Amino acid sequence: MKKLEQLYEGKAKKVFATDVENVCIVDYKDDATAFNGLKKGSIAGKGVVNNRMSNFLFKLLEAKGVPTHFVEEISDRETAVKKVEIVPLEVIIRNIAAGSFSKRYGVEEGTDLAVPTIEFSYKNDDLGDPLINDYHALALKLATWEEIDTIKKYAFKVNEVLKEYFDKIGVILVDFKLEFGRDRSNGGKIILADEISPDTCRLWDAVTKEKLDKDRFRRDLGNVEDAYNEMFARLGLDK
Repeated sequence: MKKLEQLYEGKAKKVFATDVENVCIVDYKDDATAFNGLKKGSIAGKGVVNNRMSNFLFKLLEAKGVPTHFVEEISDRETAVKKVEIVPLEVIIRNIAAGSFSKRYGVEEGTDLAVPTIEFSYKNDDLGDPLINDYHALALKLATWEEIDTIKKYAFKVNEVLKEYFDKIGVILVDFKLEFGRDRSNGGKIILADEISPDTCRLWDAVTKEKLDKDRFRRDLGNVEDAYNEMFARLGLDK
């Protein structure tokens, strides 16, 4: 597979065309941002952790019946993925109150939620990724009812699989963000895209409740690289 011209550069990744139809290469960067890009920095080795962790978890999810964009890991920082049209919804699953949920609803961080809950945000940096509901998404032609139902089904399945896996390695899955895309090579079928990493998940040590995710960068808690490397090690990816 040959890497061709760059198609896109986001906050955390670059995307390149390839000589294979409907396949791109994603290159993970060490750049870090928070608060919709207002805070910027760098986390040494983050690109390697996020790339390899995402691929490991995508393969786990594929085995459990969740289709993803993963094709092949090319290097520590690069992965071949199916070319998708991203559905402009950020899908957030929450198991424990934290972050904006705690602030919005006045719930103490760390409070177990009665049931896992789902939120949608309109993926639009200029608008600050505002919260929206199913009807907003339909009204704005962001997705169809069928797509929304499929996204919900897969999102809760991802939660079920990841919670069980992380529990085995002593990690609490507090909440996480997913993105989905329409698979161009398969009639627009909805599949999981983007990444699953300490950038997109809140991950706490099961015993100490130490944060092992990007909150260490957001909140200036220090030891950011150590937290990412700890997750890398717990997944057995450092061997």
